[in-house]
Amino acid sequence: MTSAATAVRLAATDPTTTVTAAGSHGFLSPTGVEIAFLLVGLVTFGAAVVTVTTRQLVHAALWLVVALGGLAVEYLLLTAEFIAWVQVLIYVGSVVVLILFGLMLTRAPIGRSPDADSGNRWAALTVAVAAAAALVWVVVDAFRTTWIDLDGPAAGSTAVTGASLFQNWVLPFEALSVLLLAALVGAIVLSRKAKAERAADAAPTTTPNGADKGGVR
Repeated sequence: MTSAATAVRLAATDPTTTVTAAGSHGFLSPTGVEIAFLLVGLVTFGAAVVTVTTRQLVHAALWLVVALGGLAVEYLLLTAEFIAWVQVLIYVGSVVVLILFGLMLTRAPIGRSPDADSGNRWAALTVAVAAAAALVWVVVDAFRTTWIDLDGPAAGSTAVTGASLFQNWVLPFEALSVLLLAALVGAIVLSRKAKAERAADAAPTTTPNGADKGGVR
């Protein structure tokens, strides 16, 4: 039985013991799940850093698999089983495969590519650190007193996730659907525009005297 589960059960029986039970568990006495969570988090963070710093596109896609797989393991450790499998099936099994197919179909360079470095690393690093700090602060402040009973039923099962999604988060869910639809329409428009420009460049041009450019009619 973990300390988090003990704290939850004690809080349910006697509210006055919540502070004492929570205070007995600290950074100096982590559980096995918390140690595994920290180790997997470090591996995931390292894979994410390599993904955005390597100049080999294929290696970046493969390291992205490691980073997304690490997130799935983190979800499993937090008893969010449904979210973990969604992470594996959609992101690892679909998005990364789509990226690899895109690299193959566009004949992207397999080796080191100097075009993969935009030269704005310091600006990107500043934005990334600021975004990460803001995200950590918001999450810690919002869930400071929240405990997960790791010995109880899964907190992220399909039933619990579906009920929470369609009862409390319907509007953000629909807004995200509209955003994804707008991105899909924008991708179609951009691809058609690029195709039209390539067709115009490939079409032969004629000179005023009736001869094609590059030859005699």
